[in-house]
Amino acid sequence: MEKKLILVTGATGYVGARLIPRLLEAGYLVRAAGRSMAKLKARPFAEQEGVELCSLNVLERTDLKAALKDVYAVYYLVHSMNSKSRDFAEADRLAAKNMAAEAEEAGVRRIIYLGGLGEDSPELSKHLRSRAETGEILKSGKVPVTILRAGMILGSGSTSFEILRYLVERLPFMITPRWVKTPSQPIAIRNVLNYLVGCLGIEATTGETYDIGGPEVITYMELMQTYARRAGLPRRVILPVPVFTPRISSYWIHFVTPVPAYIARPLAEGLRNPVVCKNNEILKLIPQDLLDADTAIGIALERMRSQTVESSWTDAGSMPADEWLAPGDPGWAGGTYYEDSRIITVSDTTKEVWQRLVRLGGKTGWYYGNWLWKLRGFMDRMLGGVGLNRGRRNENELGVGDALDFWRVVEVEEEKHLLLLAEMKLPGEAILEFQICPQGTHTQVRQIARFVPHGLLGLLYWWAVTPLHEFVFSGMLKGVAAKSPATIVEGPHKQPGKS
Repeated sequence: MEKKLILVTGATGYVGARLIPRLLEAGYLVRAAGRSMAKLKARPFAEQEGVELCSLNVLERTDLKAALKDVYAVYYLVHSMNSKSRDFAEADRLAAKNMAAEAEEAGVRRIIYLGGLGEDSPELSKHLRSRAETGEILKSGKVPVTILRAGMILGSGSTSFEILRYLVERLPFMITPRWVKTPSQPIAIRNVLNYLVGCLGIEATTGETYDIGGPEVITYMELMQTYARRAGLPRRVILPVPVFTPRISSYWIHFVTPVPAYIARPLAEGLRNPVVCKNNEILKLIPQDLLDADTAIGIALERMRSQTVESSWTDAGSMPADEWLAPGDPGWAGGTYYEDSRIITVSDTTKEVWQRLVRLGGKTGWYYGNWLWKLRGFMDRMLGGVGLNRGRRNENELGVGDALDFWRVVEVEEEKHLLLLAEMKLPGEAILEFQICPQGTHTQVRQIARFVPHGLLGLLYWWAVTPLHEFVFSGMLKGVAAKSPATIVEGPHKQPGKS
């Protein structure tokens, strides 16, 4: 029998990246679609047999036409909630309309959509209302749509889990909003994936809407205490008060956790609404052992400790256009940019240097002046940026699209090249690049920082931080390149150039 081709949108996202390997195991062909081809190529599933990669912007109808060719079914896992979307609801509305129309024209047989729990009412948050509206728009077309409505997803790397983790680990005493007593029905990520894959193989789910959740109804306060117990922490003192608005809650989450305010606010608004399953009909069609919150949190913690987190909320993020990355390309031609380039030669091998380089940031730190990096991260959080709290998904590996503190990995070439794009709040655009080159029995490492200022404020910023580069950049380069001072053959020294 011919294998069916399945389109997975949002393939580099938290759920999509985990869904694709499971679809392959179930015997399907997969077209993995995302905005960045570079990020798709860096995912573990990219080299698996039966996977086809596809660059897709769901706001562009021409992209959708190509992505939907010969497709049997679509997993719609797209959400426009990001720092650059001023109105995520409107963007989601347009994307859903495009998908409904193009899927119908392409002859797609099914759409499976992962939405959110929450009863329709005037008090329903904008986020949950948008998720419900997206489902209704998809259903307005002629292609049958299966909607799975989930509440909080518990799993290593999920946004909800990271908020929970950081709040509990960092705050033994908490003054919280009243929504911590709102009932919810969280579900483990593995149960979500089982339902998503199961729906595709069971025709009876076609065109139906199902609530999916774990086996228990629990409050956020109870979840906090469950996490504390599982993590071996003392019981937390939690005091709910009525004065916390969603805006204040989002700022509090922003400062305590890695999750920025633009994501935290719609989630905080959603936590005001009870999100409890009204039916369990899907469990009759797709029977499975539902994990309770205690078990799901325990599995997530073990994944983190063993460095086996499959995907993370930090994977989301736009990638720069190729022309931006080098000063000789069109994006830079004729413009003002500044460059700080430094070189060091060491007796270490390229492999030894690379092993230190790929551990940069996160728990390892930046090899020199970590207090300065932490201060810069704190300042970034105060300005509404991502700061250093975001860390990294894996302490030993880096892939294109990975978050690295307040940087984004743009290019990786093992033992040769690493390129990082700044995602902190800046009056301009910045990259940090490392080039590793063997020199006979030695290794030469070049570190390049480039900055494109935006107006006078950008120029003032570069001139203000330039004196620190001599210490911070040279110190970091030594830490990356040299196992010890004795292994330094020459440098580090600054190369002449634009500064």
